[in-house]
Amino acid sequence: MPDPLSPIERRVLGVLVEKALTAASPEPLSLNAIVTGSNQKSNRDPVTNLDEPEVDTTLTSLQQKGLVMKVTGGRVERWRHNLYDAWQVSKPELAFLAELLLRGPQTLAEARARASRMEPLDQGTVSAVSKGLVDRGYVIWLNPEGKRGAKLSHGFHSPEELDELRSGRSVVSTSAEAPAGAMDQMSDLQGRLQQALAEITKLQAEVEALRSEMATLRASTAA
Repeated sequence: MPDPLSPIERRVLGVLVEKALTAASPEPLSLNAIVTGSNQKSNRDPVTNLDEPEVDTTLTSLQQKGLVMKVTGGRVERWRHNLYDAWQVSKPELAFLAELLLRGPQTLAEARARASRMEPLDQGTVSAVSKGLVDRGYVIWLNPEGKRGAKLSHGFHSPEELDELRSGRSVVSTSAEAPAGAMDQMSDLQGRLQQALAEITKLQAEVEALRSEMATLRASTAA
């Protein structure tokens, strides 16, 4: 099993991965951007209200563990994750893990749909990804695999957290009575919507870049 991470460490790592996989032009994040990403209300559970000193201390802790890197040389210090090397994972595996770090326990269908906004995951891919991560202890099943409503989570919980999750107090599915096919359909639709929103954000950034280039070209032509 991997070493446990604190809830704030897990949130910060999830944010660094998410922004790296969804930004139109991925760049290391400033402390302020990490705080904002950690406290955003969408795609987070629970919603937090972290402040800069807390996140700064957390980044230092993660750096000491070899999980993040500080990027210096600009006006402000920036940070990027080092998880491809530290955890020896692929992009699909990292996207799947990031979703669990950001939202905690969920069904495989839910995790697949939500993680697909960061990296496309079909059913075959997510089955292989989840199995490989479970085998390495990075992902754990909280209920018997294959049981309706069974949930999985990341493997970075403390033993106390894991006992509580497995007791069922924090793992009860509010939609256990819904037909499995309907749940899969809902998760698929949610994943497609999130992917579309990510694409729109990317296109908006590209349009802004083109406008800037056009303005520069007009200025140089006028001169």
